[in-house]
Amino acid sequence: MDRSINTPTLLADLGGTNVRFALADTASATPLMMDSVCRYRVKDFDTLADTIRQYFTDTGHTASHAIIAAAGRIANGETVKITNNPWAVSAHGLQQELSFEGVQLVNDFAAQGMSIPLLQNDQLKPVGPDLLPRHDHQSSQTFVVMGPGTGLGVAGLLLRYGHWIVLETEGGHAGFAAHTAEDVEILHRLNARFGRVSNERMICGNGLVNLYLALADIAGQHAEEYTPEDISARATDNSDPLCIRTVETLAGIFGSVAGDLVLSLGGWDGVYLTGGVLKILMPWLQSGGFRERFEAKGRFRDTMEHVPTIAITHPEPGLLGAAALAVLESGRRLSR
Repeated sequence: MDRSINTPTLLADLGGTNVRFALADTASATPLMMDSVCRYRVKDFDTLADTIRQYFTDTGHTASHAIIAAAGRIANGETVKITNNPWAVSAHGLQQELSFEGVQLVNDFAAQGMSIPLLQNDQLKPVGPDLLPRHDHQSSQTFVVMGPGTGLGVAGLLLRYGHWIVLETEGGHAGFAAHTAEDVEILHRLNARFGRVSNERMICGNGLVNLYLALADIAGQHAEEYTPEDISARATDNSDPLCIRTVETLAGIFGSVAGDLVLSLGGWDGVYLTGGVLKILMPWLQSGGFRERFEAKGRFRDTMEHVPTIAITHPEPGLLGAAALAVLESGRRLSR
């Protein structure tokens, strides 16, 4: 796509609860313009177009192209029904309504994955062994990108002889595989509530509530009407043992699912962890059963012990990845 290097690209990271906007300068080595980032609540607007208009009004910015990273499956590159969100978005419709010259829709975790070539080492934190992935541009590598927010996002990231490729998936909706006796008990209770139980039923913000209710029932305890924030706060301040157990359990299940994704995608070169709930979970991932259950893959344990798991600490990886895609769309190469 031939466009002026002086024309910024509008970026959007659209999830179930929030939408974040920013601009990209595709001629810059650091294309994401951090001073342009703004966040809006989805529930406050009827459509994405209305929210973009508000962003332009609030900031005084304009753009002729847009890259929208959306939490949902992109149908034919043209439309997406946002998961856990009432909006539906059409690339062509948005382009017509806002007089853009071009609109590209991508899966939100495709964008999260594309942030990785632009990340610096100080924006990465090992979980478990002090290992950071090595990006070898002369060979073939495969990584997993995953993380909890309003839902559970999953993508594959392929490095093929200097070229970055994202594999868009809806792996968060894969069926939950119980690995322990307690997992089985949790599965029985969630199955009674929801029917089919996906990984996302546990590994996301509302997953804390689902796990809390299941664990309370298993223990024969009264369950309070807690929000995810209530559970994480009471776990952090050590005021409620059941909340502590809930967050520990989520961390362990998260590890199991992350390890399964390595086996499924062949992501032997590393797992990048991201998502809106990750910051809350980090102390529990470091101290709990995340790595043990990640490595507990039977005959593949020895191999899994050497697969890095890394948390992305950049504040806006979705927007950073959208900026990376804008750079590629402009015909330039990524700087790393």
